[in-house]
Amino acid sequence: MARPVLYSFRRCPYAIRARLALAVAGIEVELREVVLRDKPCAFLDVSPSATVPCLVCEDGVIDESLDVMIWALGINDPEGWLEMPGEGHDWIARNDGLFKQALDRVKYAARYPDDDPAAQRELAASFLGALDDKIGDWMFGRPTLADFAILPFVRQFAFIDKACFDAQPWPRLQAWLDRFLTSDEFDAVMAKYPQWREGDAPELFPGAQAR
Repeated sequence: MARPVLYSFRRCPYAIRARLALAVAGIEVELREVVLRDKPCAFLDVSPSATVPCLVCEDGVIDESLDVMIWALGINDPEGWLEMPGEGHDWIARNDGLFKQALDRVKYAARYPDDDPAAQRELAASFLGALDDKIGDWMFGRPTLADFAILPFVRQFAFIDKACFDAQPWPRLQAWLDRFLTSDEFDAVMAKYPQWREGDAPELFPGAQAR
């Protein structure tokens, strides 16, 4: 295989964090932008979960975003993202578990008619308040895997109601998110790609601006 293939979706927080790690590691992939309501057969043939991101490489298929991050950084970790306390993995697990569940039940409330969106918002706020207490400039004093594994989900929650988010007593969390949203790292992974179709010319990621 000349280069790995990444099936991705621009706005998905799981795909965003996978692209962040690939970009910082400087690993070039062929990016195939998937429209979730129109998933191509080639993607469904390789992805066990039929969800993005899905990385197809010489090591096989990596179908979980955090595993994509760790795979990429295991090859090249120039900023030392993997050098973080074990506590960082606990924060990622909390983000991927209870916080993401609450986030979905707030953002997509109509899909979960048996859940109270207000109660779910309180659950999410509890996690975000604890995260605000943890953050200085970064979670562990400098950028690590935990920051970039969690930030895309905080972004997704914030933009459900950005004015409400900005009004919360979370100054360190808000500053952390704002730095991310205005960073070169975020800009480099949010370029728009056309929907991939079989036979299209390869779209390479990261682009020149990310390397």
